[in-house]
Amino acid sequence: MSDTTGLELPEGVEVTGPVKERYAEILSPQALELIATLHRELNGRRLEALTAREERVAKVAAGEDLGFLEETRSVREDPSWKVAPLAPGLEDRRVEMTGPTDRKMTINALNSGAKAWLADQEDANTPMWENVVEGPLNLKDALDGTIDFTSPEGKEYKLVEADKQPTIIVRPRGWHLPEKHILVDGEETSGSLVDFALYFVANAQKQIDRGKGPYFYLPKMESHKEARLWNDAFVIAQDALGIPQGTIRATCLIETLPAAFEMEEILYELRDHSSGLNAGRWDYLFSVIKTYRTRGADYIVPDRNTVTMTVPFMRAYTELLVRTCHKRGASAIGGMAAFIPSKDEAVNTAAYEKVTDDKTREATDGFDGSWVAHPAMVETCFTVFDDILGGKPNQIEDKQREDVSVEAAQLLDVKSTPGEVTSAGLRSNIDVALQYLRTWLTGRGAVGIHNLMEDAATAEISRSQIWQQIKNEVKLADTGETVTKDMVLKLVDEVIAELPGEASDYDDAKATFLEVAVADDYAAFLTLPAYERMA
Repeated sequence: MSDTTGLELPEGVEVTGPVKERYAEILSPQALELIATLHRELNGRRLEALTAREERVAKVAAGEDLGFLEETRSVREDPSWKVAPLAPGLEDRRVEMTGPTDRKMTINALNSGAKAWLADQEDANTPMWENVVEGPLNLKDALDGTIDFTSPEGKEYKLVEADKQPTIIVRPRGWHLPEKHILVDGEETSGSLVDFALYFVANAQKQIDRGKGPYFYLPKMESHKEARLWNDAFVIAQDALGIPQGTIRATCLIETLPAAFEMEEILYELRDHSSGLNAGRWDYLFSVIKTYRTRGADYIVPDRNTVTMTVPFMRAYTELLVRTCHKRGASAIGGMAAFIPSKDEAVNTAAYEKVTDDKTREATDGFDGSWVAHPAMVETCFTVFDDILGGKPNQIEDKQREDVSVEAAQLLDVKSTPGEVTSAGLRSNIDVALQYLRTWLTGRGAVGIHNLMEDAATAEISRSQIWQQIKNEVKLADTGETVTKDMVLKLVDEVIAELPGEASDYDDAKATFLEVAVADDYAAFLTLPAYERMA
């Protein structure tokens, strides 16, 4: 062991981020040892999985369509297997809060009255070093009952009683994101495995002592082999801490188009640790654009705000998800209601009506619960699910959705989506992406923009639509102009001139945006170059 940073470092482990007060509680020798073990055993396979993603997209670009896998047909057609029984605290998930793990949000989420809280170390967060360490530290304090927060204005925040708090479900970063502040044998580690290990070592036993367990949301997977990688990480970690196998439970976000063709296989790979699937609909829309971005007019998605969950390709995706989950005894969790309260009552009224309609559709379709981004939306979501579930905690047995049969062509039917690409939609994409990136680069990943709580998915959709429109020489429906790089460059400066603050405030956001929206080569994720720019 060495002690070059104020930490006890296992052999081969280096921590390059600053070690502040109490960081050693999270960056413990046991946590760092687990990170080293996971890295050495799994990182090679993680990198192979990322290469496989690129190869799949190249095949699509060459004209080969995605489809259900022939080699896993036996898994889909075998009626005998189911996932593990619902774990304590996961039987009733009618309403789930989402949000980052900063101190104030942790308290507000746990006081929200929701049944579960997605404690987000991913898209509603940023991988700034302080967030990476302080997120699990805040969760540790919350589980110990010692967390509090006082705002600069003097407002105090404290927890309600432990038995009234939502079940905590942590979302680590996706497989694509590295952690540059923790090195193993001189190599950057996986952000996924770092987030998982830091939370797990500090808090798994605390959750078990509460009668629940260490639960996770797994983001942005694109294949069942990536789910198998997570399952292997769980097995290693449970053995390392002497925790019984199957204690960990994971809900997988189906938020990529390739994963939609492998839902059953993903559940199967994680079956001893699985608790369900979630319809991560905004990232899913991003993935549809991203995967088929070079395939011409049939895959041009109209203005982002006009694409609803009732359009054919989105409807096929959500119905297949419910059918898959309930067939295998798993929970089906619906998408995000991103609305946040406004001072304008007319805006609030319209927002609550849209949330009610959205949640009514989900509950009627068979979803067992859904997400909200603000505590003010919890009651609305509860009311809808209570009315339709009739007091039951879920619909797994009652709504098997045996009527659902989805073909590959339905998941790919983008051309049936009503709507157009307009100049207003183009300008809106630039506006939202710039505002979001400006805030993301300062360390905050959940941003209120135009009465919506936005995370990285919105910025990904926005910049991907622009890249796709330039690549495919799309004409704007209202002006007849062709979207070009020069047009976008001009609009970016116009939009920045209208945004609050000085133009120089947006320099880093503008540079990042242009790198991922108008460059000849498409960046797989905007958070990768943004992470390199982050201080």
